[in-house]
Amino acid sequence: MVQNNQTLTGQPTIQVIERMFSLLEVLSQSEDAVTLKEISEKTGLHPSTAHRILNDLACGRLVERPQAGSYRLGLRLLELGNSVKARLNVRDCALPFMRELHKEIQQPVNLSVRQGDEIVYIERAYSERSGMQVVRAIGGRAPLHLTSVGKLFLAADESAGVHAYATRTGLRGNNKNSITQLTRLEQELDKSRISGVARDNEELELGVRCMAVGIYNDQSKLIAGLSISSPADRLSDDWVKKLQATADAISGSLGFRRANSF
Repeated sequence: MVQNNQTLTGQPTIQVIERMFSLLEVLSQSEDAVTLKEISEKTGLHPSTAHRILNDLACGRLVERPQAGSYRLGLRLLELGNSVKARLNVRDCALPFMRELHKEIQQPVNLSVRQGDEIVYIERAYSERSGMQVVRAIGGRAPLHLTSVGKLFLAADESAGVHAYATRTGLRGNNKNSITQLTRLEQELDKSRISGVARDNEELELGVRCMAVGIYNDQSKLIAGLSISSPADRLSDDWVKKLQATADAISGSLGFRRANSF
């Protein structure tokens, strides 16, 4: 009969596996190779026991021996990690956080990505209680320069990229509030770069304002934008910190680590 060796607390019930975890943990704490003596001291394992398990791990390429008597994490762990990362979907990671933010502010929370010269709405958390009709369905598209998330992506571009975008699209507007001049758009993008927040002041739809912040992956690349949309007279600057905290949590779940704290 096959026994289930996983306990409800998540602790391994097979001693050698527990020891293997402790060895890998010690190696993960050092960028350089670690000597067997140091590994033994930090794990509390007898050198011969640590040596035997490390050799088995080396057979599976989970551990490498750059020189006799020293060990470091193996490239197989990187291969396995990349397999896990490939399964991470920004939508799946974001949705629980988006729902929590929506509960707090009672306004639609949107997740969008860039495709070419447009943003695409890929997820939304909202309810009828927001008092606002959703103007862009999931899968809907909108020009970069008319949306808060689109401005985030333009702000991440070099100046030449913004100029090329303006040339391709002609910066066509939707209404009297739309930004249709390159100089004004560049000023707006400068504000976004400084604050980390981009805004749509009824530029896409009259009566609707939005604010957005970026979501980043483990390579510190902007991959999506998180935005709040609301009736123009209800959008509150008090939501900025909550929006940023939610985006940071989503980015963190994707492996992003901010270099500096502000």
